[in-house]
Amino acid sequence: MANTSGISASLAGRYATALFELASEKKALPQVEESLAGLAAALAESDDLKALTTDPSVTRDDAKKAVAAVAKKMKLDALTANTLGVLADNRRLSELGAVAAAFQTLAADARGEVTADVTSARALTAAQKKELAAKLKARMGSDVAINEIIDPSILGGLTIKVGSEMIDSSIQTRLNSLATAMKG
Repeated sequence: MANTSGISASLAGRYATALFELASEKKALPQVEESLAGLAAALAESDDLKALTTDPSVTRDDAKKAVAAVAKKMKLDALTANTLGVLADNRRLSELGAVAAAFQTLAADARGEVTADVTSARALTAAQKKELAAKLKARMGSDVAINEIIDPSILGGLTIKVGSEMIDSSIQTRLNSLATAMKG
């Protein structure tokens, strides 16, 4: 079983932990992980889905109907669809992205992987992810799952966070360092 002590401290972590335990029990971890990854990607790309999860004027009933339709359209597994319904019922849809990230961390931990949060200005190619994962595996000594975050404000380069270790090679940080050095 994954070490859930740090993750389960947050609200999203508690939902993710409960979903992880159910998925483990029902031997549905890969399906739930795939569904949550799809939801996280959809949340990042769809303004409508983002609005659904964050707009306080959306009623519980409307939110439940909407997430049921999303689950059906995206062909999500039953556990993930039920979790969406619970989040909607408890008015916690705004936690969806954090639940997906926490679940990914739990699943990676259960596989003996370390999760690296990799921030880049634009999406990495499959080859870049593979190469980065290999380099991080050599450095960390274990398999590394990459949680990709797109943030155009870093301009270029990468920031990588694995546990408490941070590697920042972003152009934004380099420019900030240069500006500080020029101020004297």
